[in-house]
Amino acid sequence: MIEIVQDFYLVGECIEEVLSVIKPTEDDRNKRLETIQEFVNSIYSAADLEDASAKPFGSFASNLYAKSGDLDVSVELSNDPDSFTTKKKRKALRVERINALSEVRRVLQIKSVARDVQFIPTARVPVLSYVSNKFGISCDISIDNYRGRIKSRVLYWLNTLDKRFGDMVLLVKEWAKAQNINDPKKGTLSSYSLCLLVIFYFQTCTPAIFPPMNKFFDVEDPAGMRFIDEKHVDEVCAANIKKFQLQNIGQRNHKSLCALLVGFFSKFCGMVPSVVSTYTGQPKRTNDKMKSYRWFVEDPFDRSDNAARTVDALQLGRIANAFTNAAAVTFYSYDPDDRNELLTLLCTPEVRSKLGARLSTSPQQGEVTGALELVAATPHDNHYCQRSTGSKKSGVIHRPHGHCGVGADCA
Repeated sequence: MIEIVQDFYLVGECIEEVLSVIKPTEDDRNKRLETIQEFVNSIYSAADLEDASAKPFGSFASNLYAKSGDLDVSVELSNDPDSFTTKKKRKALRVERINALSEVRRVLQIKSVARDVQFIPTARVPVLSYVSNKFGISCDISIDNYRGRIKSRVLYWLNTLDKRFGDMVLLVKEWAKAQNINDPKKGTLSSYSLCLLVIFYFQTCTPAIFPPMNKFFDVEDPAGMRFIDEKHVDEVCAANIKKFQLQNIGQRNHKSLCALLVGFFSKFCGMVPSVVSTYTGQPKRTNDKMKSYRWFVEDPFDRSDNAARTVDALQLGRIANAFTNAAAVTFYSYDPDDRNELLTLLCTPEVRSKLGARLSTSPQQGEVTGALELVAATPHDNHYCQRSTGSKKSGVIHRPHGHCGVGADCA
């Protein structure tokens, strides 16, 4: 039996350094608010959009955004729930939204507020992307994105339940970018699916940090989300937070952020491609529909939807390797000489350059290198990764009292 003494001091130092670069400041927040106002002022000059409103959603609305993150804005045109009732009406509504986005594009170009404009009318949710000339912030504009707004509001409340969640999401997204596995257009994971993985990990820790989503904000009928407003979300989530906290008095999970991050990597290097259900807060059996996907990360707001639907066969292997490598490197890095390897793992070259780390020219990111090997894993018994026999960091490890370690309770 292996006992763990690793206090992950170096991992803790490195993630604090990374967070110091990627966490937004008040100035970053204000720039986003000004970007939204710039957008609003622009679209109101168009006669077809003068009655519209603009509402942010996504990571900014959830307070889960990084300095470099995109800004999602929904232009609200319709408040008529009945417009969704028939296939014919839904098709007409899609055409209306595409036309509205086309008008938004025209106005932004006339006002000279945007560059790098991309209009994607064929996307699952039609979107207009651009970069603000004045503020340099990337924006994604959609029409009547009520689902996105409701999801964002629920995640905002979930973020208030434990302050470690926001930092974990930022760290995991930065790591995923560094490993080139955070781009659904290239067959890897979306930021939303990465966020769901963090939620699932927090649900499966012992003691649990988060409740199952069906105990936090239950959406039994996805179609019914169009009748939900933010005020209702606020009331339900606030009540369920109190209930969860009362039920778990004296059972708070005190794991440090660095221990949680190491445990997160260890958790999923044995779970890819198991079905992840944040709705129930536990792994789920695969049904026939799920088998058509490489990895199924269930959307708790619409359980028939796969947040990882874009993952393809080639990139699934890359994703699995990235988790394997991260689990091994973070678990066995404690020597100061390991700092550069850790930062190469955890953050992009842009962030590393701001931290004074040497830019790596070693083998491709997402691959296990050197003496690192993963102990044979299953979703049930893989709680740690080891270096190969003979490594300077191999051997029996004993857990000290009051450490920053990770064990089976959070892996």
